[in-house]
Amino acid sequence: MAKLYRSPQEPQHWLVWMEGLGWMRFPARLDGWSDRCPMLSVPRHGLCEVPIRLAFNTGLLESLRLSRFHRAA
Repeated sequence: MAKLYRSPQEPQHWLVWMEGLGWMRFPARLDGWSDRCPMLSVPRHGLCEVPIRLAFNTGLLESLRLSRFHRAA
């Protein structure tokens, strides 16, 4: 399970909460997921959940599909 967020404090990044991993931040660009990093504190002010499909072409959706496949196998 993953939830995608935008924050006015991080306009060039996506924030994602993933069950088992916690909070991650990655650039809002093509293949940005490859440059992800964990976040210890998340700016809660203005944090807005958005549909996960908005992260297309970042590598996040592909990663989620792969993790589901490995869990099912």
